[in-house]
Amino acid sequence: MGRYNTYQRLIFLYLSILLLHNRLKNVEGLACNWGTQASHPLPPNIAVKLLRDNGFNKVKLFEADPGALRALGKSGISVMVGIPNDLLATMASTVTAAELWVQQNVSQYISKYGTDIRHVAVGNEPFLKTYKDRFVRSTYPALQNVQAALVKAGLGRQVKVTVPLNADVYESSDGLPSSGDFRSDIKTLMISIVKFLTESISPITFNIYPFLSLNADTNFPREYAFFPNGANTGAKPVVDGSISYTNVFDANFDTLVSALEKNGFDASKIEIIVGEVGWPTDGDQNANPAMAQRFNQGLLNRILQGQGTPRRRTPPEVYVFSLVDEDIKSIDPGKFERHWGIFYYDGAVKYPLSLGNGRELVPAKGVRYQAREWCVMSNQAAGNGAATWAESVTYACQLADCTSLGPGSSCAGLDPAANASYAFNMYFQRMDHRRGSCDFKNLAVVTRIDPSRGSCRFPIEIDTSRHELPRPPRNSGASEAKRRSLMVVGWVAMAVSMVFS
Repeated sequence: MGRYNTYQRLIFLYLSILLLHNRLKNVEGLACNWGTQASHPLPPNIAVKLLRDNGFNKVKLFEADPGALRALGKSGISVMVGIPNDLLATMASTVTAAELWVQQNVSQYISKYGTDIRHVAVGNEPFLKTYKDRFVRSTYPALQNVQAALVKAGLGRQVKVTVPLNADVYESSDGLPSSGDFRSDIKTLMISIVKFLTESISPITFNIYPFLSLNADTNFPREYAFFPNGANTGAKPVVDGSISYTNVFDANFDTLVSALEKNGFDASKIEIIVGEVGWPTDGDQNANPAMAQRFNQGLLNRILQGQGTPRRRTPPEVYVFSLVDEDIKSIDPGKFERHWGIFYYDGAVKYPLSLGNGRELVPAKGVRYQAREWCVMSNQAAGNGAATWAESVTYACQLADCTSLGPGSSCAGLDPAANASYAFNMYFQRMDHRRGSCDFKNLAVVTRIDPSRGSCRFPIEIDTSRHELPRPPRNSGASEAKRRSLMVVGWVAMAVSMVFS
């Protein structure tokens, strides 16, 4: 009996260790987007450590950034590297062009630095309606040529191609997921692309943004943008036959599943990646840390639990959008576009997120900052009235990021003089505290007293001169920074609005 009990205890201990290992494996199996459109970017080696410290073992880059690709070498993080839309025509022109890009931006980093590149993202949302068919003709040939180039380089099995697409490439005639189909103007093209990817044993990638659905339509049911959690059962369900949808993410994803099945594909045998999904924290009344925390915690819980959707129980691979804020991104979609990071620009934690097994987000380590100084309006100038500094504020905000000053944003509650101080400081930080960058016709002065107020942070920029800057490799194929486009909110927002109206 004693031996039997000992045996039972050993089996129980083994199973407990195995369960703990699997839980830890899940915790470490997170994926994230890493954008680099920042005036003072987080140094690549620090960003990679930030990813690892927080359990991200997969990352998506929007371009072949040399510093990022080198820092990711032998890091244990697998990489999806992007080809910006502006290069699609070149990639589509000849296989030789694709071969050169692959050699410079994939083969070189795999062989020389040990970077674990697993995917090449050919373009990014190239079929957005706002592009007016600019990339419709070049995307598929570019995809074929890049795939051929990978095969020629001996990487056909190791590195797979994909095309990250916006959810507006599919639609529903009645707003229900079961009626999903590809957009009529690109239906034939989409079928060709999906067929090519499945034959190449490559994934299809789609970006889903519940935030944009909520933000685009005042009638959109707020709860439907979030995931139900415990006692919070979420929005009134959208009933589609025997399925009740409680959140727009599931409904959106399953519309894709229906579109695939309607066009003869077995969705259960196709690898589907959610390339971008997240929630911004500033720049709009619906963009704040509380809402971002609620959405992203619900998203992480689904990922950690391996939860799929009603029509596809197999959980998709999900890349959280995004790692850090980027202060020089296009704000065509909205001022929130620079604030998608789960971390601030410097890797500081914005809000707590549970990563499972008792783990929480941890900040970046080793970041060096410029001097602890801010540029603010002088007391004398403040008494002269807003008309005297309006021109200077406009000038500062044309060259620096003032998106936190907009209605509903973190600094919206400042008085006019404090607004001006914020603008002056952002310019001062952007200019690396250079002499004369805190003058503005004698309106501003340098202070060592932090002028931050409540939710409004007056940041101090990263001192890039104090970090080791990576040297670009010879004949670098890195493209110019990806300019994020205006994302069109498709049928989902309108359909859900009609359902709940």
